Amino acid sequence: MDPGRTLARFLSALPLALLLGAAADGSRLPVREARWLAPGKIFEGLAREPSECLARPADPAERRRAEIGRVAFRTPLLLGGQAARAGLSCASCHRNGRGNPDFLFPGLSGPPGTADITASLMSSRRGDGRFNPKPIPDLGGPRETLKISQDRRERALETFIRGLVAEEFDGPEPAAEVIDGLAAYVRALRPEACGPGDRRVTLASRLALAGEAAELGAAGRGETRRLLFAAARSQLGAIDERFAVPGGERARAVLREADRELRALRSGKSDMADWHRRWPGWKRALLRLERNSLFDPKRLRAALER
Repeated sequence: MDPGRTLARFLSALPLALLLGAAADGSRLPVREARWLAPGKIFEGLAREPSECLARPADPAERRRAEIGRVAFRTPLLLGGQAARAGLSCASCHRNGRGNPDFLFPGLSGPPGTADITASLMSSRRGDGRFNPKPIPDLGGPRETLKISQDRRERALETFIRGLVAEEFDGPEPAAEVIDGLAAYVRALRPEACGPGDRRVTLASRLALAGEAAELGAAGRGETRRLLFAAARSQLGAIDERFAVPGGERARAVLREADRELRALRSGKSDMADWHRRWPGWKRALLRLERNSLFDPKRLRAALER
């Protein structure tokens, strides 16, 4: 009997919540991201992230496509299915478009930094019944190390991304504009644009992502608009997790107000003028309260030690 196939069948039959609960020390924190970080790497994984190797395109149309892709890359709702329920996005494996040497997800990973892209746990279409995790590539690394052609004329990257979302993760069929955006974002990740080393994960950076998603959503149409507003709300939800500790109540109330405004924007019951009027004040209030959250390294370390 093939032990890898037996393990894959066993894992695919387990409820995802049970598998996530197996990620021992990370499951004690309210931050879902902690549940797929290797034991002993939780603090580093939540407190720091690799620099983003983003060379923003000079062409305005291509830059907008890359911006849409950058936002979609970071929302679990793009992948749908089990991944969305767990909170996994493209950025979970590729932090800031790079790799993730500390990624360790039950049923998907072997050693830290690996993932099985044909796991039955996530896909009914590409699941092969075998447990064969592979190293997660750095999308900001040298072009020759990436297996998929980056040539726009071939559109091999667009085809690959569409298959990854709709087949590898059983996600909903992405809008063509979203696929083009994701491809533009990946093409804009270049080694020469990488910053020096890692950087601290901050509330300001996460608020910037939420604001960018809202702006793009307001200018979007159809399914792209829906996904971008959902991405903005998802970012607020991830911020809320960091405030789900004693002393974070005021910040969470502010986040609920901002989320209500995003819902109203998406449904057409509000407009961007209201958002522009209120969002700066919400950001200032949240930044003043950052020390009460798990964005604060001292607070994070203390929570892990408890």
